[in-house]
Amino acid sequence: MIEFISPVELKEKLKQEVKLTIIDVREAEEVAEGIIPGAIHIPLAEIPQRMSEIPQTDEIILVCRSGKRSQKAYEFLQSQGVPGLKNMSGGMLEWIQTD
Repeated sequence: MIEFISPVELKEKLKQEVKLTIIDVREAEEVAEGIIPGAIHIPLAEIPQRMSEIPQTDEIILVCRSGKRSQKAYEFLQSQGVPGLKNMSGGMLEWIQTD
């Protein structure tokens, strides 16, 4: 089962300085338009080779444009036994609407 976090919930956690990891799985040209402060950019296709770059924190939030690619990343990382995963619902499209 996939666990989700809303952009509003994530913004609240960032305000409270909760220790978590944000992985942005979008392509470089998408990230150039804006990224969540503190997020690590690892394009979806590179996740398998770059898993060692993902810090093992209590929560690992996966982000993309709309939530589909981050769900694929979630499913892959879950199959590799990575704990604490959450998919940000609505992706960056929803994130920019919550200001």
